Amino acid sequence: MRSLLVFVFSLTLLTPVLAQDSLTLEQAIMAALKNNYDILLTRNDSASYALDNSYAWAAFLPQLNGTASTTWNRNNQQLKFSKRNGGGDSSVTRDAVKTHNTNYALNLNWTLFDGLKMFATRNKLEELEKLGELGVKTQVVNTVASVVNGYYIIVRQKQQLKAIEEQISINEERVKLADKKLSVGLGSKPELLQARVDLNAQKAAQLTQLTLINQLRDRLNQLIGFRTGATYDVSDSIPLNTTLQFGELANKFEETNPSLLFAKKNIDIARITLRERKADLFPILSFNSAYNFTQSDNSVAVNINQPFFNRNKGFNYGFGLNVPILNGFNTKRLIKQAELDIRYQQLVYANQRSQIDVGLSNSFKDYELQKRLLALEEDNIALAKENVMIALERFRQGVSTFLELREAQISLQDAYNRLIAARYNTKLAETELLRLKGDLVK
Repeated sequence: MRSLLVFVFSLTLLTPVLAQDSLTLEQAIMAALKNNYDILLTRNDSASYALDNSYAWAAFLPQLNGTASTTWNRNNQQLKFSKRNGGGDSSVTRDAVKTHNTNYALNLNWTLFDGLKMFATRNKLEELEKLGELGVKTQVVNTVASVVNGYYIIVRQKQQLKAIEEQISINEERVKLADKKLSVGLGSKPELLQARVDLNAQKAAQLTQLTLINQLRDRLNQLIGFRTGATYDVSDSIPLNTTLQFGELANKFEETNPSLLFAKKNIDIARITLRERKADLFPILSFNSAYNFTQSDNSVAVNINQPFFNRNKGFNYGFGLNVPILNGFNTKRLIKQAELDIRYQQLVYANQRSQIDVGLSNSFKDYELQKRLLALEEDNIALAKENVMIALERFRQGVSTFLELREAQISLQDAYNRLIAARYNTKLAETELLRLKGDLVK
């Protein structure tokens, strides 16, 4: 027993907790903001843009490079010389001649003017950092919308499960009454069998519903960064905002929708890219400077004109001018490509704006429809419940058949399905309207 307790305690320490009491929507959103892979990837891209922009000032600085080398040589040499006064050639042979050469230099190159390309590049890096931030916001808004929909679809199926359990309790009462009526000779065997068949069908629906809830919970776990299999309870209700107005949603949505802001920023970046391409038409003026040091040390001078030791060092500077004359019209081609890219980004923006405009209109129409349906079904569910209670009491008193009760049950089940669907669909439309407006995340 002691070993078993130690094993169980160790397993508890090593295994993460599989369940928690409850998970609110706010907690799910916070977990997604921290753990969602799409958000983490987008944040990584944004951090890369920010890092590049933090070094944008380096484009205005000179480039300074240093080189150094030292070499030791050991060679066998043989040289032949022509005598000046005739009389034949002379030769000199030396073995294992040692030499030592040392070189180092500092080279500076500073671009003073490049058609203002460096300024355009700096601005482009600034805009790319802003683009990264907008990309993060776009991904956050879309992820939060997915979390809201994924959370409340579990709530929807949980409400559906309660409706099934209510049907099970009614069918259990039907079985009891049918069995009692059969035992006193007032009922029939088919009536009892049908009641049991309907009860088993509802129990099967309950098992299916429980499996569906577990599957939807795993999908939400992946979205918010929980491990597969983590279980928790969710809210029992779906809160709705029924006061949204189309005029407020459609007013200046271009200034708040993150996808449109992202597309607009791409237009700005494309225009800066055109400035960079046009800068290549201008000459480049640069300042160049260097400090050089060379030294050669020979152990033997084979040639009388060859020094044993040689050293050179000095500083030089000057200006360089690179004038573009002809490069196969490549610069002209790149300028036209940049102009086409601006037009492309403008079309992308116009297309997205049109889609969001239509999306707002259609989502609001659906929002209004679902609100009307919800009000209707909330009234209808009360009538259906009352009808079932009356039919059950009539069946208990023996003044109606099981067919009347079964038909009332089916009506109640359909009413629950429509009511729960109307609640969820209203929430979907509300979430989509806030997402398109850009007000889902402040």
